[in-house]
Amino acid sequence: MFTYSTNGTCSRQIIFDVDNNNKIHNLKFIGGCNGNLQGVARLCEGKDIDEVEALLKGVICRNGTSCPDQLSKAIAQYKKSLKN
Repeated sequence: MFTYSTNGTCSRQIIFDVDNNNKIHNLKFIGGCNGNLQGVARLCEGKDIDEVEALLKGVICRNGTSCPDQLSKAIAQYKKSLKN
């Protein structure tokens, strides 16, 4: 399980798992717009993390970011943590 603390959004944290095939699972947003973020989580379930990151990067809501954009940043941070 990977946990990412968001910046500039109503959601406070993003939590997810990644399997051995680079697929995202069990995505949860803590805080934020519950219905919309459940939808984002369901749409991302089982998708390749590189695909999700590229698709959601740069989606802007307010403060120069959004919950989907923060998910792309969370995935980038997850990938960076694998290299350390």
